[in-house]
Amino acid sequence: MFDSIYTSIVTAPQFFIMAAAAILTGFLYAWLMSFRIRSKKRFFIVVAIVPFIVAAVITFVNGNIGAGVAIGGAFSLIRFRSAQGSADEIAAILIAMGSGIAFGMGYVGYGIVILLCMAVLFLLLSVLPIFEHKSMTEDRLLRITIPESLEYSGAFDDTFAHYLKNWENAGVKTTGMGSMFRLSFKVQMKDPAEEKAFIDELRTKNGNLEIAVLPYTEPQNQL
Repeated sequence: MFDSIYTSIVTAPQFFIMAAAAILTGFLYAWLMSFRIRSKKRFFIVVAIVPFIVAAVITFVNGNIGAGVAIGGAFSLIRFRSAQGSADEIAAILIAMGSGIAFGMGYVGYGIVILLCMAVLFLLLSVLPIFEHKSMTEDRLLRITIPESLEYSGAFDDTFAHYLKNWENAGVKTTGMGSMFRLSFKVQMKDPAEEKAFIDELRTKNGNLEIAVLPYTEPQNQL
């Protein structure tokens, strides 16, 4: 079961056995991962077919340097335009690609084991209470809109010291045709349950203008 089904020359029956195993196991893997990853239907369709696509490429190259260079050149012409994926989505794609390499080399048994075992392990790790540290609070992006007349340097330091564990200036931007400023901070709450009280106190200092507390992502353009 764990020996390669390929001989020196890949025959049609061998290829179709590999294709059937890769496609069926790919769809089962995508179905299992759909219980953990929140994403759109088309993402899981892609995950389901990736093992076969990678396997087919590996099969057709099959040690042929010229074919490998040609395929690399073809892929270099493709421009990928997609939203940044989550860690779960990236892991799902990498697992599917890894199994595709096994399928493509004829190791059908290993490809099936990689997909199904990693899907089960992924689901198991996601429900177990590990890697969760209650003492650590997640980073948040705080945006405060203030009138241009307010001297913002140090204006909120006392409130920050009371409610925040850490804070870091993430930039300043003018808004409202230059009549207001938008301050951005990377913050960590001491107690997430005090978020409303924190916002209410900030509202008394910024003239009740807009305040937003959002999930923090590494800056491309946080402002």
